[in-house]
Amino acid sequence: MNEALQRAMTKAKLTDRQLAERCGVDAKTVTRWITEAGRLPHARHRKAAAGCRVRFIVGDPDSELTRSREEDEDVALTLSTRIRVTLAELEKIRSWPGIEARFSGGHAHLSVFLFDNDMIVTPLLPHSVGHDAPTLHLHRQQDDGMFDRFASHVEELWGRGRPVWEETDGTA
Repeated sequence: MNEALQRAMTKAKLTDRQLAERCGVDAKTVTRWITEAGRLPHARHRKAAAGCRVRFIVGDPDSELTRSREEDEDVALTLSTRIRVTLAELEKIRSWPGIEARFSGGHAHLSVFLFDNDMIVTPLLPHSVGHDAPTLHLHRQQDDGMFDRFASHVEELWGRGRPVWEETDGTA
């Protein structure tokens, strides 16, 4: 069962038939997306412009925390440079619907990619760079488990973060 799709439909107050009309498919197709394990909508029916949010939390390249992490890593390609490269890439998609970015001053030892009930977490180890750290694939199994704890931490960082881009005429 596709619980993520079911939750999204409930949140959006959409019936199978209404989603089918919006996607240009038969209502039975939507029912299959929800009830058949492993069944996913084709990519043309899963577009970010249709309501997906994509949020990026990046370290502040000029912060003391970043400088401290750079000293700890002691590599030629510094963390502040890697952050600036990321910011340059984010600038290219800044105007896309649903794209948001914030600076976080609260961590420099964690990378998290969160997708519905799946998460990829890389806890960065002292005296090492990201590619030397373990990567964990978490799937949400229970309330207040490891998945929820990492997700809560990410939400806290997001809430304390500051926008990467200044607001202009109501848009980021």
